[in-house]
Amino acid sequence: MSRVRTVLAMRTREGCAERFEAEWLSAAEQIRTLDGCLHQDLVRDADDPRSYLVISDWADRERLDAFGRSEQRDRLLRVIRELRESADRHTYQVLHSVAGEPGEGQ
Repeated sequence: MSRVRTVLAMRTREGCAERFEAEWLSAAEQIRTLDGCLHQDLVRDADDPRSYLVISDWADRERLDAFGRSEQRDRLLRVIRELRESADRHTYQVLHSVAGEPGEGQ
């Protein structure tokens, strides 16, 4: 199977952005150790500080889905679910990746 990327758009509840970021980082530190988890990013909308994207790369769909069905996922993300007012997730198959030139944009 091929690598997959999930993009989860979330909007936090009013006044919860700072705690959301801290809780996400704590959960991500544990998720990164799981079999198949390759990379995770949390990005915030530059124009809307309550809107975030969680971007995760997984080795394959099977391992992503196994995590998605796990009790560990429910436990790790319970508080995050309480801090958000909306969420929308999509999963994509990664077809190509092109890295930038070393030293560019730094």
